[in-house]
Amino acid sequence: MNHKITILTESEIRSCVQMDTAALEAVAAGFAAIARDQVTIPPILRIDVSENRGEVDVKTAYIHGYGSFAIKIAAGFLDNYKLGLPTGSGMMVLINAQTGQPQAILLDNGYLTDVRTGIAGGLAAQYCAPSQVEVAGVIGSGAQARFQMRGLKLVRNFSRLYVYGIVPDEVEIYAHEMAAELNVEVIVAPDAETVVRNSQAVVTTTPAHEPYLRADWLHPGLHITCMGSDAEHKQELYVDVFARADHIFCDKRSQVFRLGELHHAYEAGIITAQETATELGEIITGLKPGRQSDDEITICDLTGVGVQDTQIARLSYAEVMKRNLGFTVAS
Repeated sequence: MNHKITILTESEIRSCVQMDTAALEAVAAGFAAIARDQVTIPPILRIDVSENRGEVDVKTAYIHGYGSFAIKIAAGFLDNYKLGLPTGSGMMVLINAQTGQPQAILLDNGYLTDVRTGIAGGLAAQYCAPSQVEVAGVIGSGAQARFQMRGLKLVRNFSRLYVYGIVPDEVEIYAHEMAAELNVEVIVAPDAETVVRNSQAVVTTTPAHEPYLRADWLHPGLHITCMGSDAEHKQELYVDVFARADHIFCDKRSQVFRLGELHHAYEAGIITAQETATELGEIITGLKPGRQSDDEITICDLTGVGVQDTQIARLSYAEVMKRNLGFTVAS
């Protein structure tokens, strides 16, 4: 008997899955499963291709009792623009949890990774940012600078956005596009400091290898989501920034203290116990509190967890099947 696999194309996936409440709820349920100890998550497999300024990550997670789970392959090659290609690409394979056989191949070209990463930023803001955010800020002008602001807009109806990036032409395009899409005033800032000092919620989205965000820029009522550092050699925040925070949050402790901004702060002795950081899933399930007042300074460190990939892949598969899209091949 031939085994059949469903193939889903990027255009089909894009037509069915967006930055919306369905995606928000799906990813939130994944984080909640971590907090309830209902997930098997192996360490990330990362292949560095340094001569081409690239890396390939493999992430996965099985949520106990679910009928399927995803294995995600994601690539990021910083010089792709020279070839007229996007920086990020990738695909996901949905595995049948009963038989271990591949159920679907999602040829999303990294779109689902962008969505689930932006959604995680939205969840970070939902539980960690001030209750009212009128002014947002983003550092970087690439794909995640867009998806993070889309995620933030889902949970906080900001009206003004400060943006800073190191490629002026890209920043101008970003400002024009996001002003129209989000219906907000976009201000191109002369430096990262201006973004931080003028915003209530800031997202850092760069692949920086040297820190640039300084502690003396922070102010009461500020929330920072840092998501650019997802490897040991990356860093956007100076370590003493964490000493100024009233509360520190993250997606998964064991991961951020190995790969994220927090691993630099921990090694420097700024953070002395990993338990200092509260996981998003612990807040979502009510096990621990999130932000306690609008005057607090809060930071959330995101490195991307396999449950996000399993949840967004399962959502995509379900939505595409509802619409009778995709095609099947016999293996």
